[in-house]
Amino acid sequence: MNKINKKAFKPIDQEEKDLMESFERDEWQPVKNIEQEKKKAMEAARNTLKKDKRINLRLSQKDYHQIQIKAIEEGIPYQTLISSIVHKYLNGSLTPR
Repeated sequence: MNKINKKAFKPIDQEEKDLMESFERDEWQPVKNIEQEKKKAMEAARNTLKKDKRINLRLSQKDYHQIQIKAIEEGIPYQTLISSIVHKYLNGSLTPR
């Protein structure tokens, strides 16, 4: 297998470093049906990102305008910003300042 150019790619944590080293030791084996595995992975990614539920949410006018301003600053629709905030909160990655 190809070796990883360590100057071009530095691992961000110990887990990533361990994965890179195991790859370099040729411990990885190809899957038998790569196309089928690709399709499964792509379908899982689509399902993860699919937004198939609609909710109604009441906000104060002030909060609504502040969300719209933040969304404009981020360059995304305000609904996407709200969805992102909820997702980050539920996954524990939304942290206070």
